[in-house]
Formats: sequence, C-alpha cells, structure tokens
Amino acid sequence: MNSNHYLTCLWPGLPEVWWRGQLASLPLAIGFGALLNLFLVLGWLYPDWIPSGLFWMGTLIGVVTWGYFVLRNLRGLAELIHPRVISKAPDRFPEAHVAYLKGNWELAEELLTGVLAIEPRDPPALLMLCAVYRQLSQVDHAAVLLSEVSRLEVSDAWWVEIEAERKRIRRALAQEESSGEENSSSAADMTGPQAAAA
Repeated sequence: MNSNHYLTCLWPGLPEVWWRGQLASLPLAIGFGALLNLFLVLGWLYPDWIPSGLFWMGTLIGVVTWGYFVLRNLRGLAELIHPRVISKAPDRFPEAHVAYLKGNWELAEELLTGVLAIEPRDPPALLMLCAVYRQLSQVDHAAVLLSEVSRLEVSDAWWVEIEAERKRIRRALAQEESSGEENSSSAADMTGPQAAAA
C-alpha cells in the first residue's frame, strides 16, 4: 500500500467510503468535516462566541476521538483494500474457474458465492457469476448482476469483458423471447384443430 492509502485514514469515515463505497460511513465523514469547520470558526474567526475553557475542553475531546478513529482506520485499512489477501479462508476462485470450464455450473456458482462473500467487489468473480447465471438460463439474474458490476469503479478496467457479456446476455434474452413466441404459436396451432374437431 502506498502513502495515499494511509492519508485517507486521517479523515474518519473516508477509507470506507473511498476504497469500498460504503455509504454507511458517509455520515461519519460529513460529521467530521462539519466539526472541523466548527472548530476553525469558533477557534479563530469568532473566538468570543464561547468561553475559551469550554472551547479547549471540546478540542481535547475532539482530538482524542479523532485519534481513536485514525487508529481504527489504520488497523482496518489492509482488510478494506485487499480483503481476499487478508482473509484466512482459502481463495476458491481458481476452483470456480475450473468448475466453470468443465461446465459444472452449480459448483461454480457455489464457489463464486463464497469468493464474493469475502470480496463482494471482485470484477472477475462477478463477471464469471454473470456467465454462470446465463448458462443456468437465469438471464434476468445475470442482467441485474451485470448492471451492478458496470457501476463499480473497480470494474473500469474490465469494460471490454463487461460489454462482451452484455452482448451474450442480449442474445440469450432474444433467444428466450423467440422460443417463447414459438411455443405460444405452436400451442395455439395445437388447440386450433382440437377446438375445430370439438
């Protein structure tokens, strides 16, 4: 990890929002910014608004709280950025890849679900799961998952694969629609003569 990773730890809530997109930490980051602005306004622009003793006591509490969040961010930074490396669970992605190549879709889905439980924003695993859903004729699930994958900033480098999978899903949807129309027309043809004979 480089220094940019560690710099985000100085702002409470920022590592979770920046590196993982966890919006649950956004109120903490906004609250820290508001308190920092309040500190600057009350300390230097309008120091007469509150007594100096109260200001410095609040500053001390704020610095201790800020230090706690910085230490917590530093401890959890590696897990935020590289959760699969830090996890004690084995990396099952190669096994999922082998199962996919062998056409064992159910096993591939199970293994990929386990991989994504550790790292839910892993583009290769997400794209392979889209392909598994498509192979299992769950094209709607594949389309929804692919739209979520394309919105992740970590998947920007995978845009070629995303577009290729999008084309495959469109073809599969078109085939489903055409086979549905053929089935309905053949059912109508079969009921027509039976109704005429009756």
